[in-house]
Amino acid sequence: MIGSPPASGFLSVGQATARAIVTRSAASGRLQRTLLVHGPAGAGKDAFIDDLLALVFCTDPDPVRRPCNACTGCRQARRRSHPDLVIGSPERWRESRSTAESIVAAARRWLGESAGAPIAGELRVVLIEGADRAGEAIQNALLKALEEPTGRHMFILVADDPSQVLPTIRSRSQPLRIGPVPHRELVDWLLAGRRLPHDQAEALARIAGGLSGTALAYADNPALLDWRRRAQIEFLALLERGRADRFSSARELIESAPRFRVEVTPDATPEVGAEPAFDDTPRAPASVQREAALLIVDAWLDLTRDLLLIAGGNGDRSPAAHLLGAATRVAERIELPALRACVRTLQRVRDGLAQNAAPRLALEIAMLAWPRIPAATAR
Repeated sequence: MIGSPPASGFLSVGQATARAIVTRSAASGRLQRTLLVHGPAGAGKDAFIDDLLALVFCTDPDPVRRPCNACTGCRQARRRSHPDLVIGSPERWRESRSTAESIVAAARRWLGESAGAPIAGELRVVLIEGADRAGEAIQNALLKALEEPTGRHMFILVADDPSQVLPTIRSRSQPLRIGPVPHRELVDWLLAGRRLPHDQAEALARIAGGLSGTALAYADNPALLDWRRRAQIEFLALLERGRADRFSSARELIESAPRFRVEVTPDATPEVGAEPAFDDTPRAPASVQREAALLIVDAWLDLTRDLLLIAGGNGDRSPAAHLLGAATRVAERIELPALRACVRTLQRVRDGLAQNAAPRLALEIAMLAWPRIPAATAR
């Protein structure tokens, strides 16, 4: 049976402003040659970039119909296998280093290799993921490439935090912000794209805070959603417990986070910043521990904000009120100033983790700010 042809146009959800900028510019042949796609982690930047690459590499003769999503250019773009696409990131440069080569030298070498001529078409696209995580020396090398533009190259820079990108690079780039999607639009997208039950789509859209990438991660990985729920139940239980239990829980949470998956040999050399092992169990690198800690803090922040909503009489807007039976009872017994102070601490902890703070120490600091209620009161 012959299936229906793929739909043309962007396949990601929302982002009306960013979509309008690039589609109109591309149709008129005035798409800027340096684009800065930015937005919070989980906002759906990868899906938007897939659309953007399909738009650029589409070979449909009518620019208005691009991306057609049917031609070879579109298909290769969405698979990120197009011969005129090169992809770099701090992680890729670190992994590609030769012996005794620094990451800065590896990035410069990669930028030089990326300057080659297009192979299949008229344009070579240089996609740099995590541009905000690149150090100043690497960004200065990138700036030099941007200052010497050619008509055969396009740079697409991706960043969670554009403020960490050099102002001189930002000034040469067309910013494209990828942000939260309106609740109803995200729910409809989950219903159509993942065929979820309506109540589940509603819950995921609320949990994700409108971030389509986060909602999709939960929809495609029920174990992640289950872990989040169990972690939040643990946070509620810790309201009754003392410092020792809280510090023990911080370690256990990091070790149970679903993204905490890495092959570590017993004699592996730990990264700088990795937590020391207190037994014979090998510890993952600091970068993996940090990813787990960020996941934990995000679930914690969401719960704390939900408790504030419940305490303020807005429980209907709180996923926790619907998913965690104890949340409503607990919220009524915590002082609002303590919850607000905890939100501020958790946000600082999250910012610190993004700047390479030690994961377990960061969680222990957050544990000290978590309010304490007597066990008898919580029941």
